[in-house]
Amino acid sequence: MKKIPLIILTGPTAVGKTDLSINLAKSLNAEIISADSMQIYEYMDIGSAKVTKKEMNGITHYLIDEVKPDYTFSVSEFQNRSNKYIQEIHEKGKNVLVTGGTGLYLNSLIYNMDFAKSNANNELREQLRLELEEHGIEYMHEKLRTLDSESANRIHKNNTKRVIRALEVCLSGEKMNDFSNDLKFNEKYNPIIIVLNREREHLYERINKRVDIMMDGGLIDEVKKLLNMGYTKDLISMQGIGYKEIIKYLDGEYTLDEAIEIIKRDSRRYAKRQLTWFRRYENAKWFNLDEYQDKKALEKDINNYIEKML
Repeated sequence: MKKIPLIILTGPTAVGKTDLSINLAKSLNAEIISADSMQIYEYMDIGSAKVTKKEMNGITHYLIDEVKPDYTFSVSEFQNRSNKYIQEIHEKGKNVLVTGGTGLYLNSLIYNMDFAKSNANNELREQLRLELEEHGIEYMHEKLRTLDSESANRIHKNNTKRVIRALEVCLSGEKMNDFSNDLKFNEKYNPIIIVLNREREHLYERINKRVDIMMDGGLIDEVKKLLNMGYTKDLISMQGIGYKEIIKYLDGEYTLDEAIEIIKRDSRRYAKRQLTWFRRYENAKWFNLDEYQDKKALEKDINNYIEKML
């Protein structure tokens, strides 16, 4: 059976994926599947920098506003829904463009990750991995401290595997298998992976500016609205970067300036973790956007690369 080409456009937060994805989709006759663990939630628009209807410019998008904020959306569910949408897009005679920066979501399509035997413990494992990807090990170690201070004191915060293991025991009462390092490529798809990047200083400037735009755009009001709708601060969705800090500001734990600085800091740290993740993709083609003065030249180079790989 011929493999379905899967064009994957990824890169760290605020690098500039959205604009480029729309233009690429137009030139490649593609529809877009979002691989962003925050943009799947309804009502969470500003803090997730969600693509707007206007920005979509008529391009069909999937997995945007897919579920309510109190829904626990697992990696296996992303995989199942994406597989369905990929088939639908392919049957229309169009190309599939997967855009987003959630590494576990991308892995579930690139590699042969079988969640068929999924149970409650596997769901927990997935969720902990998603939290680790977004928030980093220090956050997870603090989470462990609130649940089991003895284990947190015993386990060094940089020992990722042991921290996650301890959290699994706390939350499920039993240990689970180690993360699998033996990932095989998905036989159904031909992944064409494009990673966008910028010079670090410029990327961090863009991240800081994006946070300022979010604040000016009404992030505080968005968080207040979510809380008033009954979406509580303990939800996975409300633990996203930007949301949890504003909640702490509203609760009086942070000043507004502190909240903004922490959002910027944690967003920069997230971008760094994303880049580390993407470097594992051996067959990926990297494009440094700062090397292009002309956006059209960038789009042409990416288009040419994709056409060559299709």
